[in-house]
Amino acid sequence: MSLWRTTPNIEQLNALQKNTIGEVLDIRFEDFDEASLTASMVVDHRTHQPYGLLHGGASVVLAETVGSMASYLCIDTSRFYCVGLEINANHLRGLRTGRVTAVARAIHIGRTTHVWDIRLTSDEGKSSCISRLTMAVVPLGENPPAR
Repeated sequence: MSLWRTTPNIEQLNALQKNTIGEVLDIRFEDFDEASLTASMVVDHRTHQPYGLLHGGASVVLAETVGSMASYLCIDTSRFYCVGLEINANHLRGLRTGRVTAVARAIHIGRTTHVWDIRLTSDEGKSSCISRLTMAVVPLGENPPAR
């Protein structure tokens, strides 16, 4: 049984990145299956810290982007929207080039919160970061989103 209330459309998800930090960091949604959503981000001068390694904050941006979109795809968007409530990240390996790929898998899909496990890997498939994201599911009409 699929996790998704709305079947992911990769082209539409990527179009939503326009004029956001996702566009600046070249975050691209790439794939999904019944239980996960995958996106990647460039590792270059846009995402480096001063030592030439992938910035931990950029990894967190990727994790929150893929996890937030996964939550959005699990809700009735005519009644609710999702916002990040808490995120943490353990940075395991430094990356200098290529793309880093993030796979979000649900830990908990509740009525008012979603919790996601997000694993980031290098082009070579080596773990670079493990993140956990908690999303709040908010009824429309309570500070509705601008979009």
